[in-house]
Amino acid sequence: MNSISAQKLREMLAGGALNLEINKAYVDSLNVFPVPDGDTGTNMNLTMASSVKEMESVQEDSIGAISAAFAKGALIGARGNSGVILSQIFKGFSAILKESGVLTTKVFARALKNGSLIAYDVVTHPKEGTILTVIRLVSDYALKIAVKKTDFLKFFEAILAQGEKILNKTPDMLPVLKKAGVVDAGGRGLLCILYGMYNVLAGKEMVAVEHPIHTAYNVNEEDVDHVFTSVEDIKYAYCTEFFIINLNKKTTLSDIDKLRDRLNKIGDSLIVVGDLDMVKVHVHTNTPDIALGYALKLGELDRPKIENMLEQNRKLIADKKVAPHKATGLVSICTGEGIKTLFTELHADAVLEGGQTMNPCVEDIVKLVDSVNADTVYILPNNGNIVMAAEQAKELTKANLVVIATKNIPQGIAAAVNFNPDASIEDNVNNMQKAMQGVRSGQITHAVRDVEMDGIELHNGDIIGLYDKVVVSGGSDVNEVAMDVINKMADDDTASISVYYGAGLTESVAMALEEKLAEEYPFHDITIIEGGQQHYFYYVSVE
Repeated sequence: MNSISAQKLREMLAGGALNLEINKAYVDSLNVFPVPDGDTGTNMNLTMASSVKEMESVQEDSIGAISAAFAKGALIGARGNSGVILSQIFKGFSAILKESGVLTTKVFARALKNGSLIAYDVVTHPKEGTILTVIRLVSDYALKIAVKKTDFLKFFEAILAQGEKILNKTPDMLPVLKKAGVVDAGGRGLLCILYGMYNVLAGKEMVAVEHPIHTAYNVNEEDVDHVFTSVEDIKYAYCTEFFIINLNKKTTLSDIDKLRDRLNKIGDSLIVVGDLDMVKVHVHTNTPDIALGYALKLGELDRPKIENMLEQNRKLIADKKVAPHKATGLVSICTGEGIKTLFTELHADAVLEGGQTMNPCVEDIVKLVDSVNADTVYILPNNGNIVMAAEQAKELTKANLVVIATKNIPQGIAAAVNFNPDASIEDNVNNMQKAMQGVRSGQITHAVRDVEMDGIELHNGDIIGLYDKVVVSGGSDVNEVAMDVINKMADDDTASISVYYGAGLTESVAMALEEKLAEEYPFHDITIIEGGQQHYFYYVSVE
């Protein structure tokens, strides 16, 4: 794919907007400054939505017309600092595309570079470690490789890989990011857009970023709280945005530059973009009245918006531990980092540490359920000893608590897979119970004393294989016992075998079991997952 048609460009830009929309909550989660002017992901998403709307109104099937409309929509709908910067990236991007009849990787690279230049020009005091850094270094790299990488798929794969490297370095450039243990939100939003464009080219589905909150830093929790909640961090209280339209006949481009200089003296986070047709202004200031007065000397005001960031921050402090209200939620109780991660990936809103030898009390369960802030919450106890406590929590929690009486982790996973937040309670209960009842579960652990149980003589330290709470195997080799248990669990109807290995085993031991299973069950789906659970070498699920 050495060139892009106008129609494909239209699809790519729409794809970039869609992928950002899917990941806007993730981008929002990376914000570190105390609500300066809304959330970065939301602002960039609204900016892109305006771009797509303007682009869709264009019937002309040309690269220039499509890109120009997209850039115009971005400026009109730009929200917040990040949205305005994004609009300028697309303004510069569009300017190059208007000059080119054919869109190749070389042209695309030049367009990215021009977008970077325009964006830097409108920021009065640009900081490194932001979206500006990401677009600058990505565009530099794109120019470097475009000569050799003429295929768009390979070109995009290369610049996206480079973009990830650059983004991961932003905390080293901007101390506030390192302090909070996050990468730059605007930079991540930009990469989400580029990933969306690539997905359209590659025919891939748009998906949410796999690891919503990640940090490679040792972060002191008190420092993070300060980054997010200190009112003193806000030097200028009012986020002020407006358009200047119908500019006076005597207004010149020099007057727009003078406006920028005046606003820079009464605030920060300043962006002034546009021309004699329309000017967009974004500034943080303590005197929004003066800012508006300066603007009125140039023309008419349109769509003014003033937000009190001090009050926003006070509300954030009060509400930061309260999740947004929702209709339905799902919580799980389990142990092991891998197991907890798995339930989170299966859309559990909260996971409580607990299980064998560590049963949570009713109060713990009530706090877990209430933290979700949902009208109806489904809970997966995943242990027979926890089911009763979960039932008792019904009387104390504010939510309508629905207990799905899962007795072990495989049952809980099966139930979570079949959870549908949009389904009725009756349908969810039926589907989740049916799923958990279709799972055969086994555990591999060790004996803690000499005993004869279920006809098997065991000694302290022996490996024990359990199936349906019955000891079905014993020995000294963990993988041999595991194979013995699985052989007893599997039958002619078995299609899949899932194994979750615990903290007491190395990956190499688990992989050795996988090899044995693949050899003995060549036509089955075999999955080996690091569960990290204590006390149990393996949880086994057969379906």
